[in-house]
Amino acid sequence: MKKLAIFFLLQILCTNAQEITVSSGKIDHIEKFKSAYVDARNVDIWLPDGYSKDKQYAVLYMHDGQMLFDAKSTWNKQEWGVDETASKLMANKETIDFIVVGISSISEKRHADYFPQKPFDDLSPNDKTFVTITLQEAGRTKAVFQPVSDNYLKFIVEELKPYIDQNYATAKGPEHTFIMGSSMGGLISLYAICEYPTIFGGAACISTHWPGIFSVENNPIPEAFFAYIRKNLPDPKIHKIYFDFGTETLDALYPTLQKKVDEVMAEKGFTSDNWETHKFEGANHSEDSWKERLSIPMLFLFGKKL
Repeated sequence: MKKLAIFFLLQILCTNAQEITVSSGKIDHIEKFKSAYVDARNVDIWLPDGYSKDKQYAVLYMHDGQMLFDAKSTWNKQEWGVDETASKLMANKETIDFIVVGISSISEKRHADYFPQKPFDDLSPNDKTFVTITLQEAGRTKAVFQPVSDNYLKFIVEELKPYIDQNYATAKGPEHTFIMGSSMGGLISLYAICEYPTIFGGAACISTHWPGIFSVENNPIPEAFFAYIRKNLPDPKIHKIYFDFGTETLDALYPTLQKKVDEVMAEKGFTSDNWETHKFEGANHSEDSWKERLSIPMLFLFGKKL
């Protein structure tokens, strides 16, 4: 307990006053949250208007946290609009109350952090070489590619979540703990609920990047993912999973692959009670597109039962 207390104190000391502008609620910013598993990274905790320590809030962990709240601070001047969408849903009493923990990515580490590790490890040596060469050509790695997503998930589960639960008014069980991301963030969100089904009760996988690389031709990765989820999907009776995809830009690679995932979902007992897949015709691979439809996965995860 003493070590844990010291760890939390170090995180608080690393919190600074960096401003992220939100339309509603407030942001607690932690600069370079320290980890024994991965490189330190920024974390932003969004609290809704009226947040009270006397209540209990569900928690949504989101990847690429630097892209969630303030377009003025992002590289492409786009954002998810998390604060606007979440606030509107709660104000309209459409969802239970929840907070959002945005975990910033590190550009040069992102692919390795988010690429599901166990499916990669199951590839043949030749297939691993193929992935490395392809990612090197795409500028996503300079070294031999090796995912570190198992450590990234340990960081969330063993370090970040305990900090959030100790310092915020959270409901602790998996039925109140969810994870969401887009593209590679969609992959790691699904991997998280498969690897830690007692921690996460739901996952929203937006524009999930099933190819893993940037083409589908002669690509062994999707089949490795399909085999993994067939063996590791969590119990559909107590978990829920959301997928969606567009049809333009990078999302154009996804429809056929998502159809195969949907077949596995049905095979493993998921139904409309605990699983949704949505196609958004004409939507591209961008924060602007994800912002437009963010209310749908949020309602799926947090919506009040009638």
